Amino acid sequence: MKIYTNPSPETWKGLCKRPQMNQVKLMSEVKDITRMVMLKGDKALLDFTKRFDGAELKNILCTPKELKESEKNISVVLKDNIRLAIDNIKKFHEAQIPKKKFIKTMPGVRCWREARAIEKVGIYVPGGTAPLFSTVLMLAIPAVLAGCKEIVLCSPPREDGTLHPAILWAAKESGVTHVCKVGGAQAIAAMTFGTESVPSVYKILGPGNQYVTAAKILAATESVAIDMPAGPSEVLVIADEYADIEYIAADLLSQAEHGVDSQTLLVTNNEHLAEKVRSEVIEQLDVLKRAEIAEKALMNSKIIILEDLKSCMNFSNTYAPEHLIINTKNAIDMIPDVINAGSVFIGDLSPESVGDYATGTNHTLPTAGFARSYSGVSLDSYLKMVTFQSLSAKGLKNIGPAVEHMAKTEGLDAHRQAVSRRLFKIENL
Repeated sequence: MKIYTNPSPETWKGLCKRPQMNQVKLMSEVKDITRMVMLKGDKALLDFTKRFDGAELKNILCTPKELKESEKNISVVLKDNIRLAIDNIKKFHEAQIPKKKFIKTMPGVRCWREARAIEKVGIYVPGGTAPLFSTVLMLAIPAVLAGCKEIVLCSPPREDGTLHPAILWAAKESGVTHVCKVGGAQAIAAMTFGTESVPSVYKILGPGNQYVTAAKILAATESVAIDMPAGPSEVLVIADEYADIEYIAADLLSQAEHGVDSQTLLVTNNEHLAEKVRSEVIEQLDVLKRAEIAEKALMNSKIIILEDLKSCMNFSNTYAPEHLIINTKNAIDMIPDVINAGSVFIGDLSPESVGDYATGTNHTLPTAGFARSYSGVSLDSYLKMVTFQSLSAKGLKNIGPAVEHMAKTEGLDAHRQAVSRRLFKIENL
């Protein structure tokens, strides 16, 4: 990890850049994949799965038998742990269920909103180098609570053509209606246009690599909504001299092991701490199973030394991290200064890992600076709000003349007549 000491604010934008592929080349490849899926359906999915995942599939859609048998292949302890996570995720997201509230804007005029579930949603669960069954929980549970009728899950298969049993069991326990063994940009294309095996959906949610993110952006041009451009994972840690060096290094590595294009940043006001953390990261790296992946990610990672904690927070808000850990003596006092972040972890006993799995908050979060304008996945992600209004005769009398005059001024005579004809009948009953 390279150390930058007191970089001027003018250089911060450059320091906040994430590792990226050639975007023109990336989008061109994703468009080609999308076009093939649109034209050839399941055949294209089978071909791409063999090419990219090394798996020859007999069926894309998981059978009820496969889902049922998954229970035999995971431990009782893991099942209990998943159930604990399910309970916490439910509690957190149930509290987000919107309540209907009637607003009387003027006498006789009543307005309100009602939530309606998006009927068909697609959830993408990364596979690749790690079976992220936790993402199944984070995406499926809010969808079920919202009332979505179809929940289509896509995840890349292993080389033997199967999905990890923990993914299957989590899908079954969470209420997923369709589980498909397909990943990458081709999975996003399948959920966008539909194939013989994969139903089309109205909204696609979930994290993924840069190909998946590009495919989601492309899907949004085809009238399919997306949650956010959620790409490679990232964490920013703000720490002072009171922080535990061991904890900081562990937190940085917990994100670095996600993938080679992940990014981790330490921002501190203490030069001595910065050097010690860099050494501790190297020491902890040696014992990780995914050390090779984490080591490559660390090549994109940085340690920033600034004059004070206020500057550290200003830098964090400029970077807009997916995950922000505040590991300082008075961490809770810094909460009001957080403007741009996906999810925030307060204090030295709040590692980002707990949010990834089981506190109840959602771990599907905006990356690449999109925390400046996007929220993470929540119950709202699966709902659309429909507005209603109801007028009595008194209400139309009160509001009608103003609407008539505004419509006349805009030259929209039919708009005016829609009010005038009603007012005339009311007055002449």
